[in-house]
Amino acid sequence: MSYYQRHLFICINQREAGAERPSCANCGSPELLAYAKSQAKKLAITGPGKVRINGSKCLDRCEQGPVCVVYPDAVWYNYVDESDLDEIISSHLRDGVCVERLRLD
Repeated sequence: MSYYQRHLFICINQREAGAERPSCANCGSPELLAYAKSQAKKLAITGPGKVRINGSKCLDRCEQGPVCVVYPDAVWYNYVDESDLDEIISSHLRDGVCVERLRLD
């Protein structure tokens, strides 16, 4: 068994002004990462054998950002705000059900 049941990586990459590609950080991902961690703790789903949420540097899907990915499921999401993250956390991380409306192919 894996150390964590599921691991959510949220891109918080920040490119310099004028960069050719967008940055997830420009969409508020660092603040949303802190929010996601807080919500997962409130639901008591964090820790060994449960869920881990981490910030990540570039996940290379910036044009679809902000993005996050759940492993080991390899499910990619685009999210906009706290309510989207609430849905990912409660549905996918806690209950194991993908949020199809936010899923990226």
